[in-house]
Amino acid sequence: MTNVAVVGYGYAGRVFHSYLIERAEGLDLYAISTRSAEGQRSAREDHRRVRIYGSIDRLLGDDGVQLVVIATPHHTHRELAIRAMDAGRHVVVDKIMCMNAKEAADMIAARDRNGVLLSVFHNRRWDWDYLTVKKVIADGLIGEPYLFEAGILSYRPPRGWRADQQQSGGILYDWPAHFVDQALQLVPGPVHSVFCEIIRRDRWNADIGNYAKLLLCFANGVLYQIEIGNLAAIGKPRWYILGPLGALIKHGLDPQEAALRSGDLDAAEEDPAERARVVSFLDGTPQDRLIDSVRGTWLSYYRNIAAALNEGAELAVTPEQIYRVMLVYDAAIESAASGEIVRLSPNGA
Repeated sequence: MTNVAVVGYGYAGRVFHSYLIERAEGLDLYAISTRSAEGQRSAREDHRRVRIYGSIDRLLGDDGVQLVVIATPHHTHRELAIRAMDAGRHVVVDKIMCMNAKEAADMIAARDRNGVLLSVFHNRRWDWDYLTVKKVIADGLIGEPYLFEAGILSYRPPRGWRADQQQSGGILYDWPAHFVDQALQLVPGPVHSVFCEIIRRDRWNADIGNYAKLLLCFANGVLYQIEIGNLAAIGKPRWYILGPLGALIKHGLDPQEAALRSGDLDAAEEDPAERARVVSFLDGTPQDRLIDSVRGTWLSYYRNIAAALNEGAELAVTPEQIYRVMLVYDAAIESAASGEIVRLSPNGA
């Protein structure tokens, strides 16, 4: 068993990390650290046998802590992760990994000098919709895709620290962190260029922006469009993918988060009306079909962490993979500021 401590007991620390760690074989939820008095009370009520600390310094003073999970505002990730690794602890950091590629490189260097594990919580590699897209592509139902459109457009104000540009990084630094990671997993080869636009309107009490479009052009000619918005009264499909032999469209979100909020991940169920629709021209005539979603589980992320620490298994989400994500972010922020396409190095991201 690996003793795990969660730093931060807001929504992510409470609903996601603590729940999943308690249910992952080989991991033991040993401690929680939060500066908030209310958070400490909540943690004690939720986890009566777990040690509760008011600071990461006190937590790191506990020799029983082996793995530290950072579930705090984005702008703190680099500092807290490096502090934990320099104290000899393994680290999982919630997405987004950090604020830029330089910070990501600093975190990887801390891992190397301390000989510890470092990973980033990209649980959405086990989303049902993403796994379904992967299977449709692998099965050749639409051929090799040349256009991806992925995004989430909603109409609701951001809340808490996520509404603050300095702490969160802005509208690009939430859901799109998963979208960019998924793009780099789905499309072979490097990103050649990046274009980004961010639109701001005076509607919510927040300064993170209201809409962003991110265009990734891969070296193999694939165009990948990512959209995120909090001021969209009518949404768009979660996925729209074109290939030479067909197309895929998918509405709706992965059902696991709603199940987590209710305290039972196994109860996750998808509305059948939100199944992916695939139109294929494999034999020259259209075949229109609905595809049952591939059922993943977010427990797979922490099961992999446990296997990596306890059995020497290969790490599923490596910091080197997410460093490529941060290179895309650096280019996106530069593009949004300049209004120009930003070309990456020959090796790309």
